Amino acid sequence: MITISHLTKIYEGDGQRVTALEDVSLHIEKGDVYGVIGMSGAGKSTLLRCLTHLERPTSGEILLSGQNLAALSGARLRAARRGMGVVFQGYNLLMQKTVAENVAFPLKLEKGYDKAAVSARVAELLELVGLGGRARAYPAQLSGGQKQRVAIARALATSPGILLCDEPTSALDPLTTKAMLALLTNINQKLGVTILIITHELSVVRAVCTHVAVISEGRLAESGAVPDVFGRPQSDVTRLLLGREPVDGSEKGE
Repeated sequence: MITISHLTKIYEGDGQRVTALEDVSLHIEKGDVYGVIGMSGAGKSTLLRCLTHLERPTSGEILLSGQNLAALSGARLRAARRGMGVVFQGYNLLMQKTVAENVAFPLKLEKGYDKAAVSARVAELLELVGLGGRARAYPAQLSGGQKQRVAIARALATSPGILLCDEPTSALDPLTTKAMLALLTNINQKLGVTILIITHELSVVRAVCTHVAVISEGRLAESGAVPDVFGRPQSDVTRLLLGREPVDGSEKGE
């Protein structure tokens, strides 16, 4: 589904040069629930923005279903982006629009959209995320967990093949987090959607992810199946995240 090869992202300005990502390579199979974990400032969110090409990589290649995103522009890039649903950290809902209008928003951007088809799709998605009775509510009337469900429904509106989630549980209490992870698992299994989760929470990766990549200071520390990476960590930063001592006893990776 996604192949990332030697991805580097460098920000330059005001005489400064910051390397947010350096030589990162990952392969995400169709149907995976893939976690990307690391400490604050590791480059996780930059990776997500590069995947959607909201940020253009400085170098390297991103293939989505074999298609090189860097070679696309205009209508072709927009078409590729429709294959990726994004759940932003902080929900990013339109506060003056109802739940149904928020979910319908990406569908109404399409030329010549069919109103009946959009309404049917919105109703289907709200039932999927457990908000069938809240279509006419406004975001201010919802709990944090309900807002996140609206954001997920909106991200699924265009029937993407991959769902990108940036810290989807960071603002939720433990019980709501458990329900949210169950929803994501159901979406993965029922719809066959590949899911990439950016998170700093080990419990999220353990609960739902099949594979994980550990990012440290913009570089890939290690990646693989969750039982392998967490059961036999090879990098000091993974050991620190797991609460174990680094192999050499240092604080390398912090």
